Amino acid sequence: MDTMKELRPTARKYFQDIQVDEKLSPKKAPSLCSIRYGIAFITHLCNFVLVAQNVIMNITLVAMVNSTNHQSQFNDSTEGLPVDPFGDPNTSRKSLPAGGAGYGGQFALWERWSPPHERSRLCSIALSGMLLGSSIANLLGGIISQALGWPFAYYIFGGVGCVCCLPWFALVYDDPVTHPWINIIEKDYITSSLAQQVSSSKQSLPVKAMVRSLPLWSMCICCFGHQWLFNTMVIYTPTYISSVFNINIKDSGFLSALPFIIAWVFGILAGYLADFLLTKSFRLVTVRKIITVLGSVPSSLFLVVLPYVASNYITAVSLLTLCSGLSLLSQPGVYINALDIAPGHSSFLMGVSRAFAQISAILVPTISGFLLNQDPEFGWRNIFFLSCAVNTLGLIFYLIFGEADIQDWAKERKLTHL
Repeated sequence: MDTMKELRPTARKYFQDIQVDEKLSPKKAPSLCSIRYGIAFITHLCNFVLVAQNVIMNITLVAMVNSTNHQSQFNDSTEGLPVDPFGDPNTSRKSLPAGGAGYGGQFALWERWSPPHERSRLCSIALSGMLLGSSIANLLGGIISQALGWPFAYYIFGGVGCVCCLPWFALVYDDPVTHPWINIIEKDYITSSLAQQVSSSKQSLPVKAMVRSLPLWSMCICCFGHQWLFNTMVIYTPTYISSVFNINIKDSGFLSALPFIIAWVFGILAGYLADFLLTKSFRLVTVRKIITVLGSVPSSLFLVVLPYVASNYITAVSLLTLCSGLSLLSQPGVYINALDIAPGHSSFLMGVSRAFAQISAILVPTISGFLLNQDPEFGWRNIFFLSCAVNTLGLIFYLIFGEADIQDWAKERKLTHL
């Protein structure tokens, strides 16, 4: 009897803990036909439009200036500028600032709409629209310009943008609480999932603490290294293929679009892979780092191997395509890490990391051009080895100092009254 009396409080506490856990772990809402996945799809379309319109601008740029010979001007214009899947679609002075604003602004949306265990896939679905915009614009831009004239490229893609605005205005709201048509189960699921996160959206930016934050610096440096690798691939590998095999890869719209189509597929799959790993009891920081490694190491290795397969055109193009595709595996890794370490400041932090990473867009052409001029024989090998080294160093820094816990400077500070 004494033993039973001792067990009763323990059993009572056990069942109380179960009830608490059930309250903290709300029943998951279906994803099919849900508002949160609808918003991800709408954001996917908006990202598609942002990038496609900027790519079209570059494709038609020469024809706009001098429209006397559409055929030759289109061929010149498509020698084009790099398309960046993580923000502004072109990293040159000709890119529009709207892409960067749209890239950073959408993270404020996911602060309030993405449950932690679905954040990777929702962000990946949304961001992958940039890759689809790049591939479709490269594939159809030249055809439209040659068949109908360059103004129709603007009419068509501009019209698509206007159409995409309609569901955005009708279906996208600041948060689940204010959405008029959301299912009560889904609303409770999202709000309960985010209840444990600390919001700092109403507080001023802790600039000094941010500057001293190693997790933030690791995110910026890793993004810089990864962007260096991707800019090298996009800017110089077509030129490399042309110089080695005497084949202009830009002459084929499909070959130009293929790396971005592959990257679009890998980008979406990476988000599901990240969330799958979370269901297997991996820590969030471990998942972010695993995904980032998968998006960095294989691409670096394939790029280094590229100069050694100069005798095989198909192998070289295949490696180029794999480099671009696999690099997007990092999308649900380091690129959305700001939502983990500072949810309330994620939009600002994504803008900062984006700006820091785009320094590589200035350095890559300058340094790569210098290497080619100094050593024409081994210049390509040096360019690819340098890209691999910069990307690897950024990855190592992130693996050492990267975190996924909300930082102290990002937590809500409550005022105390004396």
